[in-house]
Amino acid sequence: MSLSKDKLLELIEDLPEKEMGELINFAGYLRMKRKKENYQELLKASESSLGFWNNSKDDEVWNNV
Repeated sequence: MSLSKDKLLELIEDLPEKEMGELINFAGYLRMKRKKENYQELLKASESSLGFWNNSKDDEVWNNV
């Protein structure tokens, strides 16, 4: 196990039970933040490719499909 995870587990073991909810909420917040950042990166990547698909020649072909 990594040193960071070992340290985190040590801190968790020392934390009173009544404060575990806060820790769980914070960990959930960090997960949500990471997912949002990943989504934003994916959105930017997909937007950069829109120009390639947005042209009248392809539109005409796809209109007949």
